[in-house]
Amino acid sequence: MSEQEELEASAPMPPLLLASASPRRREILRRLGLPFLAVPADLDEDAFAAAFQGSFPDMVEALAVEKARAVAAMEPDFAGLILAADTTVILDDEMLSKPVDSEEAARMLRRLRGRRHQVATGVALYDSRTARLASGQRSTYVWMRNYSDAEISAYVATGDPLDKAGAYAVQHALFHPVERVEGCYLTVVGLPLCLVMSLLREQGVVELPLLAAGGAQGCAWSARCVPPLPAGATIAAR
Repeated sequence: MSEQEELEASAPMPPLLLASASPRRREILRRLGLPFLAVPADLDEDAFAAAFQGSFPDMVEALAVEKARAVAAMEPDFAGLILAADTTVILDDEMLSKPVDSEEAARMLRRLRGRRHQVATGVALYDSRTARLASGQRSTYVWMRNYSDAEISAYVATGDPLDKAGAYAVQHALFHPVERVEGCYLTVVGLPLCLVMSLLREQGVVELPLLAAGGAQGCAWSARCVPPLPAGATIAAR
C-alpha cells in the first residue's frame, strides 16, 4: 500500500495535503492529530507579491489560495483537502519577506529591534473533490525586545533567519526576540490553528473531537499555544 493509500485508509476525514515545506507548519498541524502529507507548491511567490494590488494581509490570503490551487494542479489524482498558508511581517507599511542573505537578515533585525510590527498569515483550504475553497487571514501585533548587536550577529550566524519572513522565529530557543505578542501566537509562527479549525468547519469537517471543543467564543487552542518566550514576555488575547 502506498503512503497516500495508507493516509486515506487511516484518516478520520478526507485525506489532507499541506502545501508547504515549512517544518514549523508541519509541527503545528500535527497538533490537530491529523495524518497529512506535505507537498510544497511550485509558485513564484515574489512575483505574485510584486504584482498584487491590495493590503499585505489580503496578499498573504490570496497567496495561500494560489498555493493551494498550485498543489491541486500538481496532484491531479489527489482527492481530499489541500491546506496552504503564507506569512509576512509588516513594518512601517513595508513587507519584510525572507532575507536574501545574512546582511539583509541583520538589517531587518536592527529595524525591528525595540519596536512593534504586524504579522499577517493567510490560510486557504481547497477541496479537490468539489473545487470548493475556503480562506481567511489573521493578524497579530508583536513587540520586539531591545536585543543587542552581538545577539543579532550570533543569531544570524546560526542561519535560522534566512528562511523566515522578517528574519526571525518567535519561538527560537536561544535568541528570544519577542517581548510581547498581542493576538494569536501561532499566526506569528505561521499557521493559526483557530483559523484552520474554522476553515475545516466551513468544509464540513465537524467530527474531530478537538474541533468540537472550540465553541463560539474565544480560541479553542489557547491552552495549546504555549510559546517558549523569555521570562517577562507576555501574550494578550484580542
